[in-house]
Amino acid sequence: MALCCSNDYNILRRSPTLYTQDSAQETAPTQIFLNSKLFNWVKPCTNKKKSLHFSPLTHRKSSRFRCSSYYQSSGYTITLRIRLLFFAMDDPFERSISSRPSKKALTTSNHLRHVESLATLPSGAGRISKLNAVILGESLASEEDDLVFPSGDFSRQAHVPSPQKYLDMYKMSIEDPAGFWSDIASQFYWKQRWGQPVYSENLDIRKGRIKIEWFKGGMTNICYNCLDRNIESGNGEKTALFWEGNEPGEDGNLTYNQLLQRVCQLANYLKHIGVKKGDAVVIYLPMLMELPIAMLACARIGAVHSVVFAGFSAESLAQRIMDCKPKVVITCNAVRRGSKIIYLKDIVDAALADSAQNGFAVDVCLTYENCSALEKVKTKWQEGRDTWWQDVVTKYPTTCDVEWVDAEDPLFLLYTSGSTGKPKGVLHTTGGYMVYTATTFKYAFDYKPSDIYWCTADCGWITGHSYVTYGPLLNAATVVVFEGAPNYPDSGRCWDIVDKYKVSIFYTAPTLVRSLMREGDEYVTRYSRKSLRILGSVGEPINPSAWRWFYNLVGDSRCPISDTWWQTETGGFMITPLPGAWPQKPGSATFPFFGVQPVIVDEKGVEIEGECSGYLCVKSSWPGAFRTLYGDHERYETTYFSAFPGYYFSGDGCSRDKDGYHWLTGRVDDVINVSGHRIGTAEVESALVSHPQCAEAAVVGVEHEVKGQGIYAFVTLVEGVPYSEDLRKSLVLTVRNQIGAFAAPDKIHWAPGLPKTRSGKIMRRILRKIASRQLDELGDTSTLADPSVVDQLIALADS
Repeated sequence: MALCCSNDYNILRRSPTLYTQDSAQETAPTQIFLNSKLFNWVKPCTNKKKSLHFSPLTHRKSSRFRCSSYYQSSGYTITLRIRLLFFAMDDPFERSISSRPSKKALTTSNHLRHVESLATLPSGAGRISKLNAVILGESLASEEDDLVFPSGDFSRQAHVPSPQKYLDMYKMSIEDPAGFWSDIASQFYWKQRWGQPVYSENLDIRKGRIKIEWFKGGMTNICYNCLDRNIESGNGEKTALFWEGNEPGEDGNLTYNQLLQRVCQLANYLKHIGVKKGDAVVIYLPMLMELPIAMLACARIGAVHSVVFAGFSAESLAQRIMDCKPKVVITCNAVRRGSKIIYLKDIVDAALADSAQNGFAVDVCLTYENCSALEKVKTKWQEGRDTWWQDVVTKYPTTCDVEWVDAEDPLFLLYTSGSTGKPKGVLHTTGGYMVYTATTFKYAFDYKPSDIYWCTADCGWITGHSYVTYGPLLNAATVVVFEGAPNYPDSGRCWDIVDKYKVSIFYTAPTLVRSLMREGDEYVTRYSRKSLRILGSVGEPINPSAWRWFYNLVGDSRCPISDTWWQTETGGFMITPLPGAWPQKPGSATFPFFGVQPVIVDEKGVEIEGECSGYLCVKSSWPGAFRTLYGDHERYETTYFSAFPGYYFSGDGCSRDKDGYHWLTGRVDDVINVSGHRIGTAEVESALVSHPQCAEAAVVGVEHEVKGQGIYAFVTLVEGVPYSEDLRKSLVLTVRNQIGAFAAPDKIHWAPGLPKTRSGKIMRRILRKIASRQLDELGDTSTLADPSVVDQLIALADS
């Protein structure tokens, strides 16, 4: 149905009356606010004839309309396209137009009220006007700039229901961080309250040693706050964990009472074998319930856990063992991943042998029998060192005294991938991390006690620490833990799990979203997904086309997406939408979380105001920040605080648009310099995957004798689409059209698949080596979900 406006230009600027072409019946007057400068420019050309046509944007639900105005003047025609963005409503298309009877009704919306006060955001972010939030000129806004609004019902029940509420809380967190975070920290149990000052920091290496401390002197325990505190508040019989195994039908669950009992048994065993406060424990487990149990057991007795992703090679595991020198290694005999069996105990045996040869021997290897993957009798065994979990842990008492620790005592070590050089042992302490992860989880996911939460990340990564284990359990949430593969037995497995457990919050990686896009919509639409109310994205920038597929198809255009930016080092979310508060732009992480002051700086470290691109840094500390690199504080200072003194340097690039929204452009080392043009790989990848026949893309830089660097693109096509020269040209043209000729790929490398870890991270290091034909320098590929992909890419290198 089209709509046309009967009014002339001057009336249009006041209060036009809209008519339907189908019925010619007058509807209620609707205010349309147009940019006065734009109309002043058009006015001299509009003395002949004009007409306006409204039509709903495709793939939208009664919340947006495109208005095309055709102005015919003497000898030429001017076409002006204006996007009108009304607020999402549950009413039908016609009612969403007629329900805006006056200027007051439009401008007092929760989403626009007081938006001028966005100037309180750091570095001039958020210089958004009411006008730009309502209407975006085509010449100023691409399709990626569409604003997606939460429904009125969603906003009304949200923890942060409006921009003004966010701004009030954000302003308080910046102007009085000690008071803001003290109020939140007081909601947790502290055996002894912290002293003054609440926090102490030095982020300027020119002024001496880098130091960050929060709540120092406060005595607490994160395991107690995750379990005992919630049980005491009446949640003992609430389900804490739902476990879904590799095979459909393999499942289990634990209440908070049961989880505490299991944790205490393991904690008592660890104490029995001599593990004490401050000792390290390495955990090399798949996503069994025993993984969060082991983490919590360590925390209960003050031990420092170091979870190693159960996909790292024996060499990588040995490096971590030799660095942190654990009293015990906890693993299992084997795990099924899809149709494969992975013999984890064999990997651990090799790592322990390597470590012993290099001077450090581990006395105890506690092994959980995963009988669905491998029988006990088939497991290799070293008497005197190896012990079966089920034989010893279950014999210990189900209660265990808590070891109270200082807020600045270590909680865990988490090593970075170590693809080059020695792995970096990121050290997080207890108090600040506890307060920050709990708070970010609550607000970024708008968590409610009735929610069922599922994050697809492995606990071997920071996401699994903060948003599978600690953040959710600190909020007494019910968490789904999934051992299997998201495409096994078919690509509908995720949505089968969503329906089975009535998952309401689903948090995953863009890589998984894109891979599921490739398989086709039918794997999604065969399932209900009615329980979903919030979606989340983590790990890398999500390209707008994947965002829209996630939002429109998976979320039925009703679930806000929390597109989160953060890092292993930050402990929790740094830039993220708050569902219900802000309209979203597909692909943008939006605005900073409470207490976070992001700045964009140039190569000289000078802060850039307003709309810009540059290096993303953070000024001032936040409670969840890591404190050091284990055993190497000098490397900590050099890596994160030397490039731009006075700031934490994230290593990421970022753009801020005219409305203050933040757009992550990828790692700075993923920026390609082509003939003096700095091009973010994420930008080129986003353009490629916008092509209807491209399912996924990864871009790296290669040496070019003329341009310095060239653009090399690995492209995975939609299932069933054949490779062709015409398609290659079409992909290159897509990038030229969306970014510019300077960004056109020099090489399209057809890729049946991309080398990814089991967590879904693309190993760009390997892609760079293939692109530069340094095939003898590929390095460790043992962490890949499918190592055969590398051979396939090499075979297609010159095709």
